[in-house]
Amino acid sequence: MTSDDASIKLFAGTDSDDFVDKMCAHLKIKKGMGYAKKYPEGNTFVKIEEKVRGKNVYLVKSIAVAPNDDFMELLFWIDAFKRASVKSVTAIIPYFSYAKGDKKDEPRVSIRARVCADCLEEIGVDRILTMDLHSPQIQGFFKKPVDHLSAIPILSGYIKSMQLDNMMVFSPDAGFAKNVRHYAGLLNTPLAIGDKIHRYNNENAEVLEIFGDVKGKNVFIVDDFSITCNTLVSAAEKLKDQGAERIFACVTHAMMSDKGLAALDNSLIEQVIVTDTVNNQRINGHPKIKVASVAQIFADAVSTIQNEESLGTLLDRYNAK
Repeated sequence: MTSDDASIKLFAGTDSDDFVDKMCAHLKIKKGMGYAKKYPEGNTFVKIEEKVRGKNVYLVKSIAVAPNDDFMELLFWIDAFKRASVKSVTAIIPYFSYAKGDKKDEPRVSIRARVCADCLEEIGVDRILTMDLHSPQIQGFFKKPVDHLSAIPILSGYIKSMQLDNMMVFSPDAGFAKNVRHYAGLLNTPLAIGDKIHRYNNENAEVLEIFGDVKGKNVFIVDDFSITCNTLVSAAEKLKDQGAERIFACVTHAMMSDKGLAALDNSLIEQVIVTDTVNNQRINGHPKIKVASVAQIFADAVSTIQNEESLGTLLDRYNAK
């Protein structure tokens, strides 16, 4: 795809400019002109500053650090594009935090992911492109196509570049077992799985038991996101108790809070490899955190969608690297 392809427009929502700049550089196209701002009372305003009639529009906006504001801005962008008579609008949501609210797991609660899906479809989105959903089954909440990318090939590539011996990958709970097998297959390493529980209705979790021999291994704890780092820290302590040599972590979505970063500082984890799906200013310059960009795979996905090619073939190509 080149800048001569006039049918495509790629726009950046708030906090997505750097990510979109990387995508545009890879695609050799110009970034769409538009902006979002917030009024003093908290209202969000968006404006498209160029003609988009008849174009295939792609908007990048994670629902992340300020999820309610992020989601409302995303809806306003889609509405603005539809009112400007675009041919189609694809919402690129690198991190979709409300994917955690995928079921009614206690009485009298909302299924938040379903509410979000209904809102996006009602406002007129034509397609969703996202990465490492906490609950991939929420793709079934949408009638419109949902393309689900994986950061595992990119993170695995970073791990390979570290050139460590005696590696093992570890999932803190069985719910991530399919993903940890993906890591293990790409890295040609053994795996272990933990038994994790949430004692209270919050982000804190505790790893109670480990299934697999981790003695003498350089272990990579893998997960889709982290906020408090409690799961990572608890897992690292359990792994060390069972004889692990060195301990690292790989997390797709770097949602770490100040409290989480403090816990990471004092933990047994040497390094955490994350992606740039979230623009989390707290992690900038942190000595234990390294960032592997996933902007290129999103750019390649846009090109694949635009050319009506197979995303499965694209993912196979990344897995083969």
